[in-house]
Amino acid sequence: MKSPYDSPRTLWAILFGFLVVWFYMLGARTLVPTDEGRYAEMAREMAATGDWITLRLNGIKYFEKPPLQNWMNALTFSLFGLGDWQARLWTGLCGLIGIAAASYTALKLYGRRVAINTACVLGASFYWAAMGHINSLDMGLSSMMTLALCGLLLAQRDGASANEQRNGMLLCWAGMALATMSKGLIGFVLPGAVLVLYTIWSRDLGLWLRLHMGKGLLLFFAITAPWFILVWQANPEHPHFFFIHEHFQRFTSTVHKRDGAWYYFVPLLLIGILPWLGLLIQSLITSLRKENTRFQVKKMLFIWVTFIFFFFSISGSKLPSYILPIFPALAILIACQLEQISTFSLRLNAALMLTIGAVSLALTPKIAGMAKHAYEIPFYAAMVPWAYVAAGLAFIGGLSALAFAKRNKDLSVIALACCTFLAGQALFLGHDTWGKYNAGVYHLDAIKAELKSETPIFSVGRYEQALPFYLQRTTILVEHPDEMQFGVGIEPALWIPKQTDFVLKWRDMHAKGQNAVAFVRQEIYDDLQKQAMPMRVIGHDPKRVIIAMPR
Repeated sequence: MKSPYDSPRTLWAILFGFLVVWFYMLGARTLVPTDEGRYAEMAREMAATGDWITLRLNGIKYFEKPPLQNWMNALTFSLFGLGDWQARLWTGLCGLIGIAAASYTALKLYGRRVAINTACVLGASFYWAAMGHINSLDMGLSSMMTLALCGLLLAQRDGASANEQRNGMLLCWAGMALATMSKGLIGFVLPGAVLVLYTIWSRDLGLWLRLHMGKGLLLFFAITAPWFILVWQANPEHPHFFFIHEHFQRFTSTVHKRDGAWYYFVPLLLIGILPWLGLLIQSLITSLRKENTRFQVKKMLFIWVTFIFFFFSISGSKLPSYILPIFPALAILIACQLEQISTFSLRLNAALMLTIGAVSLALTPKIAGMAKHAYEIPFYAAMVPWAYVAAGLAFIGGLSALAFAKRNKDLSVIALACCTFLAGQALFLGHDTWGKYNAGVYHLDAIKAELKSETPIFSVGRYEQALPFYLQRTTILVEHPDEMQFGVGIEPALWIPKQTDFVLKWRDMHAKGQNAVAFVRQEIYDDLQKQAMPMRVIGHDPKRVIIAMPR
């Protein structure tokens, strides 16, 4: 049977279908709090105010992260308007950049077949495909770090010409700079640490003479320094908060209340690498074998994966997406393993996915019964059909891969990749009912009916991360500063620290015949009722109560 890798028409058709689904899914779901709503709103405010230096959330200074993603999103909004797919476009492009960079690097290092395998592995990996459709900073960081890694591998590979070595290292330095502008100092600290560890292990001290450090540092600071200088000049308080609080304290303490056990990322890795879980361990073990080259590519990839995984495992701050940068390196290692894999191992991996699909099909009916509260029942019920689709695709992918494993290994890989990629996207669609509830978009029409240009919106005891973006309005925080604690400390006039002051202001506005809207928690609404505060409920669900002035 002819390999699909030998048919350009087949490969182009698969690529076209993949891109159609990839881009369609960018706008297929509501922006889910917290990250998606937050970064969409920050970019909206940037585009609306024209201030591309000082980042703000809800009109309040927000210094936790660098500006690259906000710049890209604001640019997208300026060109294409506001919307869900526009908010995810940069993230989606970064996911594709990571796939393209890893695949091209595999092509130059190991040939065409490994390049195709790399694209299949990374594009179908559950975590990479999922995070490529979530408006958060981690895909941008991971994509730019992938450019740094790939630039280094291309530059240092045996047989690279002087021009290729220089250009590869400049790409590496640019990747680290852009990663720094995506999420901070880890953009160069992690690649730098990997390089040090590789040098110690391989004893290749000459590598440091091939880094084009002079040109590289100039390029790095040309990309990063202008904004850091400008934001410091505009906001003298920025450097301490950004460098000390957001980096040193985040790593060494649980100040952000995102701690977790040392094994926190283990199950996330096992799920995230699907459908290639059966190849994970042997790919890592095989990478330890010495290659017949001066520069040990697989050893570098192994260090990249294990160190970054270890680094975040010991950090005092953990979120599921932190290990995302390891997946392109894993994809190259798994792609190499696919070239030398036995039929038995390929069947074993396919059988694992087949089993996961079968178990998922059996358990899917139980999803509807997982609701703990009556209001959750419709959300779980809406997930069931999509869960069936996802489980069915996983089952078909595993079964097809198992059937083709002996006759056509390449077709086995493509069948598994295509089916599981679609399965992951189906799960995303099934979650959208939950997403709409969390974002509060069911209340948009009722809220908009109350708003005029001068109508204030108060966030009492809670901050809605997505509604400000969809309403294209900032809110006035009351009592609960949320993640804007630092910002309101700098500009205290932008919020109301006490609920009693909010009540007085609300009553005063009511007496003057002015309208206002407020988002409040249920217990706060109950307390306001006891105080006989004049108000009218225009939206209500278990997560929030939305009130306006009585008519």
